[in-house]
Amino acid sequence: MSRAAIRYAKAILSLAQDQKATDNVQKDMSNILAAVDQSDELKMLLVSPVIKMDIKRESLRKVFASATSITYGLFDILIDNKRIALLEKVAKDYITLYDQLNNTQVAKVTTAVPLDDTLKTKVLAKVKELTGNEATIENIVDESIIGGFVLRVGDLQYNASIANKLAGLKRELSNNTYVSKI
Repeated sequence: MSRAAIRYAKAILSLAQDQKATDNVQKDMSNILAAVDQSDELKMLLVSPVIKMDIKRESLRKVFASATSITYGLFDILIDNKRIALLEKVAKDYITLYDQLNNTQVAKVTTAVPLDDTLKTKVLAKVKELTGNEATIENIVDESIIGGFVLRVGDLQYNASIANKLAGLKRELSNNTYVSKI
């Protein structure tokens, strides 16, 4: 976590709280993360020292035309301070702070197939039991885990995947020095 990014995120959260717009700014930050994640061109726009700051400002305003004035202000401050490359980190930090403020967190559940609604409900109940907080689920599909699931909530991780169990069995068998002679 960049110190500068967290400072900007805290300032934006404070301003959003004052204007009672934390939810709207959170949506903007989620949109920013999704857009940066999906667009190599947007990533290049943010980090390129060749592209002029005015072009960056106009581009961001066009890409995020429905953003709040608070988010536009963030763009302006980051551009004026030549810190626009931090935008993605600021957005991530804002979302983390927003979730802490609302006692929610993201539970990342990796499964071999997409979760259905019944399993999502069970996972949310388990997360509430383990952490005492509400959570939203981010389902990551990874066929390499074969079956089962891997649950990550904050610093906690629970790995109940078939791949993990097979790896453990393999370690156990390879560490077994006793060989039976029949």
